[in-house]
Amino acid sequence: MSRHRRPQGFNRTDRIADQVQRELSRLLQFELKDPRIFMPTVQDVRVSRDLGYADVYFTLLGQGKEQGVIAESALEHAAGYLRSELAKTLNTRTTPKLRFHYDETPENASHLSVLITEARASDSDHADEADASLDQDSASNGQEPQE
Repeated sequence: MSRHRRPQGFNRTDRIADQVQRELSRLLQFELKDPRIFMPTVQDVRVSRDLGYADVYFTLLGQGKEQGVIAESALEHAAGYLRSELAKTLNTRTTPKLRFHYDETPENASHLSVLITEARASDSDHADEADASLDQDSASNGQEPQE
């Protein structure tokens, strides 16, 4: 039997990632005053095993990809300040270097939702046309239309 067992539930990097996410959310909302970063939401943080890096995935409320790229650049510029503020609250020997990534997942999900709605409407239109065609065929054969 192995002497090194993984703990149940969250491991250390997951706990640190959660703490980084909470603290960065607070810092971005209350401390960082940059007009290029409007209403950011930290979606996810992934910390490397050695705590050297933290990949931060964020979105912007009601903004598109172009604004996301601008905000990503602004956050990279502010990464040193944010890291030094994180160091004050993290109980770790080192503070991970922050790498910011604009998360397009909500935009992609919204786009997919629109496509699904359009496909369902199209299927419904085709089904209505098929029913009308069947009703017409039944009437021309002298049969009662089926419901």
